[in-house]
Amino acid sequence: MKISSPLTISWHLQILTRIKSHLVLKTFGVPLFTAVFFAGYIFLLKNPIFPVTIMPLTALDTAIGFKPESLFLYASLWLYVSLPPALQATRRELIYYGLAVGSLCVVGLGCFLLWPTAVPPANLDWEQSLGFSILKGMDAAGNACPSLHVATAVFSAVWLNHQLFEVGAPRIVRVFNWAWCAGIAYSTMATKQHVAVDVVAGAILGMFAAGLSLIWLTLSIRQNRITVKIE
Repeated sequence: MKISSPLTISWHLQILTRIKSHLVLKTFGVPLFTAVFFAGYIFLLKNPIFPVTIMPLTALDTAIGFKPESLFLYASLWLYVSLPPALQATRRELIYYGLAVGSLCVVGLGCFLLWPTAVPPANLDWEQSLGFSILKGMDAAGNACPSLHVATAVFSAVWLNHQLFEVGAPRIVRVFNWAWCAGIAYSTMATKQHVAVDVVAGAILGMFAAGLSLIWLTLSIRQNRITVKIE
């Protein structure tokens, strides 16, 4: 019987196969990870142990202004960050990804612990919008720098780009991936949850963590191949 190689299987079918792999672990593991993260995030938000630094505004923050319609982009992060773990093909890769993104979150929470930050008051009536009143009730404008909203979005974008390339997805799909990430980063300033300095710091953190984790994964795969050949 002839077995099709990954290159002969359409990219969307490869994605579907990846999503089905270890579906139970993904279904329960991702929400559990998110809940643990938020427990630490909210605790630090409500209980800073050092004086809170107010982040400076830049010309970019003034130029963007408040754009309430960007709230849907801001909220879409929770769907976006679920995509890379959903596309992990094996249990080992899924666990490795969890450890990698977990390390990113620990670094971010460590920054909030040692250097509590917040954005300047926006002087807006948040109660005029149900969506923003809920957002402010859950996520006050603290834990600002680096923006973990941006850091996790960039981390996810780099990994998604890698995964989409592996399955041979069209370039337009990979471009859409980066556009979505950019939209999320923009939304953090347009909703006045973060300022430009937070966004830049978050992007650097996310890019560094993603690059390092993918390099480590590549080296690990190569080492395993060498070991198998020797044996």
